[in-house]
Amino acid sequence: MNIKTVIFSTTALTFVGILGIGLEDVWSDDDDGIKMRSRGVAPVTDPLYKEECGSCHFAYPPGLLPAASWQRIMAGLDDHFGDNAELDTQAGLQISKYLTAYAADASGYRRSRAIISSLRYSRTLPLRITEIPYFRHEHREIPRRIINLPDVGSLSQCNACHQRAEKGSFRESEIWIKGIGRWDD
Repeated sequence: MNIKTVIFSTTALTFVGILGIGLEDVWSDDDDGIKMRSRGVAPVTDPLYKEECGSCHFAYPPGLLPAASWQRIMAGLDDHFGDNAELDTQAGLQISKYLTAYAADASGYRRSRAIISSLRYSRTLPLRITEIPYFRHEHREIPRRIINLPDVGSLSQCNACHQRAEKGSFRESEIWIKGIGRWDD
C-alpha cells in the first residue's frame, strides 16, 4: 500500500466517524461480490407507508419480514392484530408492492439475510417480527422489567430502545432505554 492509499483510507474513516456513520452503514462486498450492507436493514423510504402505517405504530422496515409475511399482513388489514387498518385499494396495492419489493428475502442487507436464514427450518410464516427466530435470539437476555417499562411496553416497539431504528440501524451500541440508559449486556 502506498502513502496516497493510506492517507485516503485514513481520511475516509475519519470522515465516516465525523458523520457519525458506523461501519455497518458502509457498503462492503460479500463473498460473492454482491454489494451488501454489513449490518442493519434498509430504512423505510416510502412516504405513503410511513404515513399510513406509521400513524399507528413504528413503521417497520420491510427488511424485517419476508415478502410472504407482508403479503399475508396486507391481505388481513380488516383484522390487523385486533384493529381495523383497512386501506383504499390503491394505497393498499402501493404499500404491498413496496413491502414485498424491499422484504427481507429481497434484501441485500445482512440483518435481513440473517432473518431469512433463521426462518430456514421454520414451519410457520411469521406475521410478527417478534416471532422470528433471529429476533428471539437477539432479544433473549432482555428482562421482563425492561419490557414492562411504560416507554417500552413490548418488544414490538423497536424505536423505544433502538434510537436509530428509523434509519434501519439496530446496533446494540445505539440502544438507549428511557429511565435505564445505555443497554449493555
